[in-house]
This record gives sequence, C-alpha cells and structure tokens, in this order.
Amino acid sequence: MAYVPVPKDLNNVKTKVFLNLTKRQLICFGSGALLGIPLFFFLKNSIATSAAAICMIVVMLPFFLLAMYEKNGQPLEKILRNIIRVSVIRPKQRPYRTNNFYSALERQDKLDKEVYRIVNGKTSEKTDKSRKTKD
Repeated sequence: MAYVPVPKDLNNVKTKVFLNLTKRQLICFGSGALLGIPLFFFLKNSIATSAAAICMIVVMLPFFLLAMYEKNGQPLEKILRNIIRVSVIRPKQRPYRTNNFYSALERQDKLDKEVYRIVNGKTSEKTDKSRKTKD
C-alpha cells in the first residue's frame, strides 16, 4: 500500500493556478517575458545573438527572483523593504529612552505645586530667602 504524507499545517500550502505555478509566479514570469523577449529580438539585429541573450537574462532575472525567492515565509520585496528600512531610513544609533511612570508622576506633582503657588499668590521658599538676603 502506498503511503503519502499529508501535512497537518495547511498554511504553507499555496494554491496553484496554471502549470503548477501560483498567481504571483505567473504574474512575475509574465512580466519578465513581456520585457525580456522583445528586448532580445530588438537587440539580436544590432549585436551578437549571445550578447542579446545575456541582456535578456539580465533583464528577466529580477522578475524570476521576485517570483521564486522566499525566506521565512516572506517574499523578496518584503525582505528588500526591511533591509532598506534598517540600513537607510532608520537611524543607526537609537538612544535608550524609558518612559518611567514614577518620574512622570513626580514631574506632574512639581507642576501642580507650582500652579498652586502661582494661583494662591504664595512665593516659594527660595525666593523668600533671596529677598531676605537682599534687604
């Protein structure tokens, strides 16, 4: 009797649309073919056939990589976006800052006391001492 393993987790199984390719792969391969094949026929008349084929391969290679490359469940464009974010957009040195709730309460208490002193017309002890020394 033949034994066929069936995966328990079906999240990694991708639906195939045509010729055992996913929709993403079909779009990427089709885009590469739309650019690469006309380029080959255009360049074949002006340069050697092998050089035209190499140019076609170079143009089609990014589309092939976008279709096929996947690491940790992420396609190539997400990986490239993360690399660009880390290396170009976001700063290299990130200062360590904490949001200490206790220090926020202390600052708020100081501000409340200062507002209370201003509203009630009371001066602080420091200004009283400085006035006494000037007299």
